[in-house]
Amino acid sequence: MKRTFTVCLLLLGFTMMVQSQPQKVVADKIAAIVGDRIILQSDIKNSLADIVRQGGTVPENGECLLMEQALISKVLMLQAEKDSLPVTDEEVEAELDQKIRYYIAQLGSQEALEDLAGKSIYQIKDDARESVKEQKLAAAMQKKIVDNVRMTPNEVQAFFERIPKDSLPYYESELEVGQIVLFPPASHDLEQYIIGEMNNYKKQIESKVTTFDKLAKQVSEDPGSKDRGGQYQINRNEKTWDPIFMSTAFRLKDGEISAPVKTKFGFHIIQMVQRNGDDAVIRHILRIPPVTEAELAHGVTKLDSVRSKLIAGTIGFNEAALKYSEDPTSKFAGPFFTGRDGSTYVTIDALDKDMVGMISKMKVGEFSKPTAFQDEQGKKGVRIVYLKSRSDPHRMNLHGDYSKISQFALEEKKSKVLDKWLKTKMPTYYIMVEAQTSTDCPQLQKYATDKKSF
Repeated sequence: MKRTFTVCLLLLGFTMMVQSQPQKVVADKIAAIVGDRIILQSDIKNSLADIVRQGGTVPENGECLLMEQALISKVLMLQAEKDSLPVTDEEVEAELDQKIRYYIAQLGSQEALEDLAGKSIYQIKDDARESVKEQKLAAAMQKKIVDNVRMTPNEVQAFFERIPKDSLPYYESELEVGQIVLFPPASHDLEQYIIGEMNNYKKQIESKVTTFDKLAKQVSEDPGSKDRGGQYQINRNEKTWDPIFMSTAFRLKDGEISAPVKTKFGFHIIQMVQRNGDDAVIRHILRIPPVTEAELAHGVTKLDSVRSKLIAGTIGFNEAALKYSEDPTSKFAGPFFTGRDGSTYVTIDALDKDMVGMISKMKVGEFSKPTAFQDEQGKKGVRIVYLKSRSDPHRMNLHGDYSKISQFALEEKKSKVLDKWLKTKMPTYYIMVEAQTSTDCPQLQKYATDKKSF
């Protein structure tokens, strides 16, 4: 599905925060003023480049649409400040860290990101912090405006009946599939063996037989940091890191290496490279004790009893997943796989090949027998799969696609509520558009409360 522009709100791209300084100085020019805030021309151009880089499609008037959405976003943000909507520093830092990790993944390494930006990760985050906070405030205000919007069955039917019959979308076969996962721990003897190896690594590094960087590249089982010598940028307030890992790291002095420490991911030794307050650069080596057939068999036995309860109806699938599943995503997003639109309906290509083989033999409503598998990181586990529903390829219809139609109708209604709010509120804010921008994008003139240009 191609990405499209939304009229309601744009959270401007992160690219402007990582562009090198010479590029930004050349491009910078004030395009508009909203209240006491400015919108830079470079922000808009960099956001366009970001959309293209991520595989999106930009329409011919993309720059004008982005400018319009930027004006709306500033008004939403200013109103959020006026209404004292809560956006915490922790939320901002978490968003920054997520964006940084995304760009590192896109570019291949932290060094590549820093080279592109012409500055360190710390400087990138400092430059981006205010912009990210503004974006989160705007999103919080939009949520407040539309939070209580609801749909009735009659409204959903009316929405569906307005869609021309020849424009109804065609859906491939879709499934609702959930899983309950156990990751059996390795045996005590194997854990002790790994701890002995980790202690040996520490001795080699401290006696200068090798370096932490070299050893991490050779033996670490963390694919996210192995190629860069185990290095990460971390912040004490990040909630995405294992708390044991974080507390161990921040107890270290610069250059110090920890004793082996166990987290939910495996065993680590951690080196503090450099610390600056709540920010730090660390290196780590991860080793994952191998799980044998005996441990997997124990996991099968445990999940078999869970399956018996599911079949007997003494526990629901969601409740069982919350209680027993060790899949970290199920604790927050639920046990069902989700599609790009956030729904629990997925096509067959969204599932791993082993699961595809399992569900091909299952009927709707069935629970699979506990089966051993490996996740994307190569971690061995055992899982029960639940096939909740399966649809045949079909044209959209009210009976089979009610929840989807209801969601489309709800989004339309929310958009109308937001548009009505904007028509009332935007004239109460001082808005001025730069002369050339106003000429190139005449649709922006309706927002200007100061008809003069600059």
